[in-house]
Amino acid sequence: MGLREQAGQVRRDLLGDNAQEQTRRAESINNYPASLPPHYIEEEATVKGFFQAQFPDPKRQVKGYLLSLFPIATWIHRYNLKWFSGDMVAGLTVGAVVVPQSMAYAKLAQLAPEFGLYSSFVGVALYFMFATSKDITIGPVAVMSTLVGDIVLAAKKSNPTIPGYVVASAVAIITGAIVFGLGMLRLGFIVDFIPVPSIAAFMTGSAISIIAGQVPALLGNNKNNTFNTRGHTYQVIIDTLKHLGDTKIDAAFGITALVMLYAIKWGLEGAAKRLPHRAKTFFFISTMRTAFVILLYTLISWLYNRNHKKNPKISILKTVPRGFQHIGVPELNSTIIDTFVKKLPSACIVLLIEHIAISKSFGRVNNYVINPNQELIAIGITNLFGPFFGAYPATGSFSRTAIKSKAGVRTPLAGVITAIVVVIAIYALPPVFYWIPNSSLAAVIIHAVADLCSTPQQILHFWQVSPIEFCIYWAGVLVTVFSSIENGIYTTVAVSAAVLLFRIAKSRGAFLGAVKIGSVGVHDARVDNSRNLYVPLDHSGGHNPLIKPISPPPGIFIYSLNEGFLYPNANHFTDHMVAQIKAQTRPTIELANQSLGDRPWNDPGPRHFDKEALARDERPLLRAVILDFTGVPHLDLTGLQNLIDTRNQLDRHAGQAVQWRFAGISNPWVKRALVRGNFGVADNRGLSLFSVARIGDASAHGIRQPVNDIESSGEIQRVETKWPQTTTGFVPLLSIDRPFFHADVDEAVRAVELTSSGSDSIDGDSTSGTSIVVATKA
Repeated sequence: MGLREQAGQVRRDLLGDNAQEQTRRAESINNYPASLPPHYIEEEATVKGFFQAQFPDPKRQVKGYLLSLFPIATWIHRYNLKWFSGDMVAGLTVGAVVVPQSMAYAKLAQLAPEFGLYSSFVGVALYFMFATSKDITIGPVAVMSTLVGDIVLAAKKSNPTIPGYVVASAVAIITGAIVFGLGMLRLGFIVDFIPVPSIAAFMTGSAISIIAGQVPALLGNNKNNTFNTRGHTYQVIIDTLKHLGDTKIDAAFGITALVMLYAIKWGLEGAAKRLPHRAKTFFFISTMRTAFVILLYTLISWLYNRNHKKNPKISILKTVPRGFQHIGVPELNSTIIDTFVKKLPSACIVLLIEHIAISKSFGRVNNYVINPNQELIAIGITNLFGPFFGAYPATGSFSRTAIKSKAGVRTPLAGVITAIVVVIAIYALPPVFYWIPNSSLAAVIIHAVADLCSTPQQILHFWQVSPIEFCIYWAGVLVTVFSSIENGIYTTVAVSAAVLLFRIAKSRGAFLGAVKIGSVGVHDARVDNSRNLYVPLDHSGGHNPLIKPISPPPGIFIYSLNEGFLYPNANHFTDHMVAQIKAQTRPTIELANQSLGDRPWNDPGPRHFDKEALARDERPLLRAVILDFTGVPHLDLTGLQNLIDTRNQLDRHAGQAVQWRFAGISNPWVKRALVRGNFGVADNRGLSLFSVARIGDASAHGIRQPVNDIESSGEIQRVETKWPQTTTGFVPLLSIDRPFFHADVDEAVRAVELTSSGSDSIDGDSTSGTSIVVATKA
C-alpha cells in the first residue's frame, strides 16, 4: 500500500469510516433471516459525528453564545411598573444595609472606609447587565476582605512603597480576569467539584477567624496594637483574653451595639411568629437594624466626642472623603503582581465559592435556574472595571442577598437602586461617617459573619449523611482556626478531591443473581407482571435478606459495575472479578500438563498437579462473563486494554474461548471502544437471541402477544413464536451486527444458555420462515 493509500486509510479510521467495520455490517445484514422483523444497524459513533452533534448549527450557536453574554436582553423589554415597585423596595432596603457593612469590611481589607463604598457601588451598578440571578448582591464581603487584608499587609512588608489600595485593585483585576476567562470558556462546572461540607467548613472557619479578630476592636483593648489580631485564630483568642484588663470605654459602644442588633433581630422574628399577618412589616424593620444602630451610636459618639474632635475619647472612623477620589486607570505591573501571586488561587476560590454557592441556593429557593458560566462572567467584569473607580475584589454577599430576596426583588435591576443609594451616601454622608465608632462597626461585622457559621443541626446532618464529609468539615474548620483561612480553603478542597479520586479508584462491582419479582396492587393484593430482577448476591444492594438470589447457571458470571470503567479503577474492578471467578471455576486440565519451567513464577499452585484431583474437581468450567454496563457512562483506553487482558487471562484459565456479553450499554462511544477491542462481535456473526419492540408508541395500541409453542428440554425451553402476518410492526431493539450486546442482563443470560446448550442459533436460514427461537428458564 502506497503512502497516499495509507494516509487515506488513517483518515477513514479517524473519522470512523472503517472498511473492516463496513464489511462486518454487510455480512450481518446478508446473514439475517428474511423471515424475522426488519433488521436494524446502529450507526457507529464517529469523531465527525461527535462534532456535528456538538455543533449542529455553528452560526446559530455563535449568535446564541453572544446573546447569552447579555441576559438583560431577554427580559428588559418586558419591564413594568409592578417589577419596578418590587425592585425599588428591595434596592432601598439593601442600600441601607450595604453602606455601613461596606465601610466595616473595608477595614477588614486594611483599607480606608471609602474603598468599601466604591466596591459596593461598582458591584451593584454593573451586575444587572450580566446577571442570571435576581437576588444576588455583589460587593465587599467579610471573607474576601480578610484575604485582601492579608495580601495588603504582606505587600506592605515586602514593598512598603506600594499603597495598599493599589495592591487591592491589582488583586481585583487579576482575579477578575481569571474568573472572566473561566466564564467565557464555559468552565463554570469546576465549582461543582467543591462539595457542600467543604464550603460550609470554609465559611464557618472564616467566620470564627473574623469574629476573633474583631473582638479586640469591639472591646477596645488593642488600641496600641499590642498584639496581632490577624494571626492564627487560636492565638488571637488567647491574646484577647490576656488583655481583657486593657478594655476601654469603646466596649460600651461595641457590646451594647451588638446586643441591640441581636435584640432587634430576635425580637422581631418572635413578633412575626406571633403576628404572621404583620410578618412583612417586621421583616423590613429588622433589615434596617444595622443602619439604625449605626446612626444611633454615631449620634451618641458625636455627643460624647464633639468637644474632643482632635483627640476623641473613643476610636472613631474619622474623615471619609466625599465623592470618588480614586477614579482613574489602576496601576498594574509585575512588581505589584509579585506581592500577591501566591495568594491568587485562594482569592479566586473565594470569589467562585461564595458567589456560585449563594446564587444557586437562592435560585432553588425562588424557583429559577442560574447559569454558572454567566455568573462567572458577571463577577469577572465587576472586578475588572471596579478598580477604575477605586474598588477592591467583590463577590456575592450572603446576608445582603438574603435581605434582597425577602424584600421581594423582581429583577436584577434592583442593583441600580442600591447603587443610587450608595452614591448618595458617598456624596452626602461623609460628615456623618466621621463620628462612627469603630467598636460599633466591629459589632456590625460580628453580627453579619456570625450567620455564616454552620448550625448544630447542619453539622449533625453531615454526620448522619456522610461521616467522611463530616470529618472533612471539621478538618477545614480546625485548619482555619489553627493556621489560616487560606490553608483552610486548600485543605478542604484537597481532601475533598482526594476522597473523590479514592471513591472512583476503589469502586467495586458486584456479582449478580436473579430474583423473580412481581408487582402487588395495594387494593387487590394480586401479584402480576412477574419478571427477573438481578441483584447483588452478597445482599449489598440492601434487599430483603429473606430473599436468596438465584446464582446464574454453572460457569456463567454476571458482574455489575457502578462507575465509569476508567484508568483509575479498571484494575480494581477486574482484580475483584477475576479472583472470584477463578475461585468458583476449575482450571483447564491442560494446566496440569505444563512443565514446572513453563509455569509463571508467581503461580502459588502445588509443585506437581494431581491430575486425578483435577478430574474430580466438581467446580464448573468458565463459560461466560456478562458485564452489566448500565452504570458505566465512559470507557477509556486503559479500561479497554484491561478488559482485553482479562479476557485473555480467563481464556487461559478455562482452556477455551469464554463468551463476553454486555448488557445495558447506553453510550455509543463505549460500544465503539468495545467493538475495537473485538468485544460484542463474534467470528460467526451469529445471533442467538435478541429483543424486539413495536415501532412507535406501543402503549397507544398495545403489543400483540405472539402464540408460544413450548417444548420442554430440561433447563432450557425452546419457544417457537408465531409472528403476526405483518412483521413490520416489530424491529430489533439493538443493532444486529453486535450479537453480544444485549438490552438487559436477563436477555444476555438466556443467550448464553442457548448457545452453550447447543441449541440452534439464528444464523442464515436455520429458523423457520415465521418463527424465532428464544430461551427462557423453566
